[in-house]
Amino acid sequence: MRKKSLFVLAIIGITAITVSCNAPEDDKYTQNLLPQDQAFTPADQAVVDERVAIFAPFDLTADISHLSDKEKQVLSICFDVADIMEDLYWKQTIGNRDNFLNNIADPNTKKLATIHYGPWDRLNGNKSFIAEVGPKPKGANFYPADMTAEEFDALQDESKTSLYTLLRRDAEGNLITVPYSVAYKAELTKASDMLKEAAALAENAGLKKYLELRAEALITDDYQPSDFAWMEMQDANIDFVVGPIENYEDALYGYKAAFESFVLIKDLDWSAKLAKFSSMLPDLQAGLPVDADYKKDVPGSKADMNAYDVVYYRGDCNAGSKTIAINLPNDEEVHVKFGSRKLQLKNAMKAKFDKILVPISDMLIDPAQRKYIKFNAFFENTMFHEVGHAMGIKTTVDGSQTVREALKEQYSAIEEGKADIMGLYLVTKLYEMGELTQGEVMDNYVTFFAGIFRSSRFGAASSHGKANMMRMNYFEETGAYTRNEDGTYTVNFEEMQAAMVSLMQKILKLQGDGDYEAAKAWVVKDGIIKPQLQADLDRLGDANIPVDITFNQGKANLGL
Repeated sequence: MRKKSLFVLAIIGITAITVSCNAPEDDKYTQNLLPQDQAFTPADQAVVDERVAIFAPFDLTADISHLSDKEKQVLSICFDVADIMEDLYWKQTIGNRDNFLNNIADPNTKKLATIHYGPWDRLNGNKSFIAEVGPKPKGANFYPADMTAEEFDALQDESKTSLYTLLRRDAEGNLITVPYSVAYKAELTKASDMLKEAAALAENAGLKKYLELRAEALITDDYQPSDFAWMEMQDANIDFVVGPIENYEDALYGYKAAFESFVLIKDLDWSAKLAKFSSMLPDLQAGLPVDADYKKDVPGSKADMNAYDVVYYRGDCNAGSKTIAINLPNDEEVHVKFGSRKLQLKNAMKAKFDKILVPISDMLIDPAQRKYIKFNAFFENTMFHEVGHAMGIKTTVDGSQTVREALKEQYSAIEEGKADIMGLYLVTKLYEMGELTQGEVMDNYVTFFAGIFRSSRFGAASSHGKANMMRMNYFEETGAYTRNEDGTYTVNFEEMQAAMVSLMQKILKLQGDGDYEAAKAWVVKDGIIKPQLQADLDRLGDANIPVDITFNQGKANLGL
């Protein structure tokens, strides 16, 4: 008899779900994590009302007057395909979206559930805000709710760790793998056909090739050819990120990719400013202050840095906190051969800077250092965070496996921590080289530190949140900042610079060694919000400073 895993028992009303051979084909592999005939009510109405209010609305729009008629048609189709990714992501988080939302009568509870794609507050430790629902399953909807670790380990199927398979049960209750292209066949076939239609309209050769190959990827689960095509597509006015991309939603193993989509309009002026940095990455990698074995992977010199106005978020990227930069693809082989593309979402980034970071700095940063809080520094720090993902090491020193495979579910937190601190290191080096000249490096350090408070308000449940806390606690241990008697913080430049280098060295060694146990111990010890920091974050809430933004978005905002 199978032993049920602990997380399923916490969900009231949930039962072990098997694959039913009698189900309609479109729903054959869909399981629902929540009761389907249950009215859902707020666990605490006051808390729900408060949590809804932490989001500041922002209109997503952009000037598209420079686009041709055909480009505007392509753009419209991208919106439609993105909506399919939205539907699929709901299936991956809870199952039946409409049934869930329709069972919520309270408007604010329904709004919060829509923001977080389920009953769990992603910015509050994934705590359930609905009375009838318990803790969030770590494996989301990628695995059977009653699957045990022993069962998973015993399954002799290499595709069980694939980014693009679900784990389900057959009619006899045995674990099986189901490719996304099979589990979501109806939706992905429709999306594929739409992408082919868009490709036929595309006037840019790179965009056309990418859309054609991405259309094929959606129905074959072979995404690498389209990833390579996307890397080469660097001069189109429109960009479109679509498909199963990131693995943050799978907190059980970190194996499964979640569906999402960004629709982007290129900012030609800002992109021109960034172009020169791509060719510098191999030399910057060679100069990292670590032993040669820990920087053996040379980032591709075809890496792309561009700025965009984002006009549509759908799926994973829209859940809870909103992404303000993109570093893709995640495929390690693509990284080594070509590098990665680093897309800065300038309009969303400016919204967070103005609405959140500046007010936070006015409360928590030493008045004498507030002059260093600048949007250019925020933009650079965010951009070089994404560059940082391509730096360092992708395969363990002994060559036995990728870092992602070695660190398992701890990989994302460690990798996000690496990208954060690597970004600050790169900014520092580029100032020393005379390649960054607008402002001064202190702008980046103080803005970086203020950004930790902004990100810390998302909580420590996510990979990004854990990385924030591990860095903040490391900075405390090394004297990188001082908390003053008036409740403000002062950046100690020399100590922070030294801490930046030593923290980067620590992370790269851990990744190169593939030391899972050390990674886990570090995340458990320091991936937490300490009482003093929590008290200061609470002060921000009491001052009604928003935690994040939500979007008013859609075709109508662009006049489509």
